[in-house]
Amino acid sequence: MPALLIVLIAAICLIAGYLTYGRWLARRVFQLDPTAEVPSEALRDDRDYVPTSPAVVFGHHFTSIAGTGPIVGPALAIMWGWLPAVIWVLLGSILIGAVHDMSVLVVSLRNRGLTVGEVAGRLLNPRVRLLFLVLLLFALWIVLAIFGWVIASVFVQFPEATLPVFLQIPIAVWIGLAVHRRGGRLLVPSLLALGLMYGTVWLGAGCPGLAWAGGWLGEAIRSLNTAVAALPVWGWVAVLLAYCYVASVLPVWVLLQPRDYINSLQLVTSLVLIVAGLVAAALGGGAGETAGSLELVAPMLNLHPEGAPPILPFLFVTIACGAVSGFHCLVSSGTSSKQLRCETDAHPVGYGSMLLEAFLAILVIIAVGAGIGLGWPQEHPGLSGTALWQTIYGNWAKVTGGTAIAAFVVGSGNLLESIGIDTVMARAIVGVLVASFAGTTLDTATRLQRYVVQELAGTLLGRSNTGSTDTSVASRFNPLVWLTTPHGATLFAVLSAFGLALLPAPGKPWAFDTIGTGGLILWPLFGATNQLLAGLSLIVIAFYLLRRGLPTWLAVIPMVFMLTMPAWALILDIQRWHAAGSLGLAAVAAGMLALEAWMIVEALLLWPKVRGVLEETAVQQTRHPTTR
Repeated sequence: MPALLIVLIAAICLIAGYLTYGRWLARRVFQLDPTAEVPSEALRDDRDYVPTSPAVVFGHHFTSIAGTGPIVGPALAIMWGWLPAVIWVLLGSILIGAVHDMSVLVVSLRNRGLTVGEVAGRLLNPRVRLLFLVLLLFALWIVLAIFGWVIASVFVQFPEATLPVFLQIPIAVWIGLAVHRRGGRLLVPSLLALGLMYGTVWLGAGCPGLAWAGGWLGEAIRSLNTAVAALPVWGWVAVLLAYCYVASVLPVWVLLQPRDYINSLQLVTSLVLIVAGLVAAALGGGAGETAGSLELVAPMLNLHPEGAPPILPFLFVTIACGAVSGFHCLVSSGTSSKQLRCETDAHPVGYGSMLLEAFLAILVIIAVGAGIGLGWPQEHPGLSGTALWQTIYGNWAKVTGGTAIAAFVVGSGNLLESIGIDTVMARAIVGVLVASFAGTTLDTATRLQRYVVQELAGTLLGRSNTGSTDTSVASRFNPLVWLTTPHGATLFAVLSAFGLALLPAPGKPWAFDTIGTGGLILWPLFGATNQLLAGLSLIVIAFYLLRRGLPTWLAVIPMVFMLTMPAWALILDIQRWHAAGSLGLAAVAAGMLALEAWMIVEALLLWPKVRGVLEETAVQQTRHPTTR
């Protein structure tokens, strides 16, 4: 089937979903009010609560939720065929993922920007709040470990992406200072930042096309890239988490917000270039290996790939963020709700960002399923088309070792070559896209984990000190006091994630040359816990709707699905990990299932008692009092 036709159909479906179902939710269900007071204004502290332009918040939100989830997931799931992957991305994102993201964002907006765990305590009961915080702690722990591993893997496989990613940091700080302190407009700084960022990509690629690139500059950059590729993955994870520590404790406008914004400009323009390359390749443009009509070489349906788990339920938990993601509830309620300056911005930021992420997932499916067929001369010279696909995707174990990421980079790079971009530059652009997506998610997740650790430690302190959180004399020796501080909570977050990222591959002993080699063994655990978290967030949304007499089916139906599929996957994973001797992973999965069961029981017991009854701690506002 022509690849371009699939992309066109997907784009039409996503736009229609935004203009119909998304608009109905915003106007009819939540009745978003442009005049309502929002947390960024009411609680402004210029650290976490900062009223911000919707364009900047959209950039932060999109780059934070996207990460490598919609890249790694679809690039793995295509082994079961491109058709089921495309169908789930479209249906899941429109009917579940975008609904989940926007709903959590709105509910957090109307609860002083509190995280979804705190809101769960208000809408259900304090026990659920504590359970939710523990679940968030585990989920973010896995996110930090695996996304750190993914970025490190990209640096090692495509070292030309490393220099641009780190040069983005001073550019972001400059944007933050220019816009926040000086009140500058966005247009000129945005264009300058975008130009500088693509300049760093060109620099990282070794200055292709420059007459003296073979001289001292080009040679120095190539030597640097060679040294980067020689560093172990775990070493890069340590560097990345150290950066995340700094980004988490700084005010949000200094680095996190502007970096996400300028990254969004680069990432969206990169996606536009990939689409342009897709059109050129599909219409027979380009030269050499990229010439000719672009057809899918991946199978339409393959129910039993070699070594792969069953398509049900693992298709859903593998694609993960490309269709729906529980991690998004943390971004919506943890950072974005504290920055929106108007309630109506929740529609484009919450619903729209998820649909754009789904479009990215569609492009990944096409880049891997069709773009790879155009050739991979460095690794597989002389092969193309279906033969190349079968060589790369013939076995599940081979693909999960990092090949899925490389497949997207190479496939997309082939498409960029169709519009005349140099091979090295093309792969540098896509490599930076992957690393930047993961990087923005990584530093946002660190800040979110800081919030969760502080909230959880504060809760436990309140209990141990009979409701008092006094931190004088005796409390100095209580580690929980230290965890309530931004620096203590952040340090705990990065160190614990680094420990998890050091896991060796299954069957390998703990040794200097094996640590950090198990990276993607965490992906099934990430996918399942991520989807499970979405189901639990939908419980919170369902209670919000129930208490206000609003239609609950829009949350309950997706909730049942998102609780069933991840639980099924976790049960199968526990059996497999136990048989393989991975008892740590099995124990974590079992703990997640137990917490899920507990929360479901709490919800079922409370459900018949609260219909039409506003929670006592609800924040009343002057407009639409029955729907707040």
